[in-house]
Amino acid sequence: MNAKLEAFFLLLGFLGWLMVGVALSNRYWKVSKVDGGLITTSTIYENLWMSCTTDSTGVHFCEDFPSLLELNGYIQACRALMITSIVSGTFGLVATLAGMQCSKIGGENYVLKGRVAAVGGVCFLFQGICTVIAVSWYAANITQLFFDQFYPGIKYELGEALYIGWSSATLAICGGSFLLCAYFSVIYIYSISSFELKLM
Repeated sequence: MNAKLEAFFLLLGFLGWLMVGVALSNRYWKVSKVDGGLITTSTIYENLWMSCTTDSTGVHFCEDFPSLLELNGYIQACRALMITSIVSGTFGLVATLAGMQCSKIGGENYVLKGRVAAVGGVCFLFQGICTVIAVSWYAANITQLFFDQFYPGIKYELGEALYIGWSSATLAICGGSFLLCAYFSVIYIYSISSFELKLM
């Protein structure tokens, strides 16, 4: 596989991994504005860890969720999926770096390097899948309550962190898929060339 393509696929995976961290730490997973007449008096926003409010003077107040056991099940699941995504992306980065042709790890055994890079691709794919499940599940819960006419609580809208998460998942899935496709294409070429050598 071309070293430039490898570097490009690694860059996609790295950007996806970086954006997962940005999405996870972002406070704006869901946002609601409380209007008081002509002027917005406060903005309420939440993420997986805390709930915050901002008044019209720009004063912020944030409070961590009090207990893990009191949280909704989908929030706990989204937390687990996002953390799993970051861990998987870290393994993907390490494996892809070790499996690159320009890396000195493994010497000149390019078949082994290709397999290690393919493992990195699988990790990036898993990262993207975990991220898209977590973000989409959270967004589905927001939209379900928003359009529920009988829901008495605060109705939220989608926050910017969800869009960052979807972008992250897209980059990670693309990077992982390209790494896997590149590996299988190399295996195919090797098998064809070895078959032709046997025929000769």
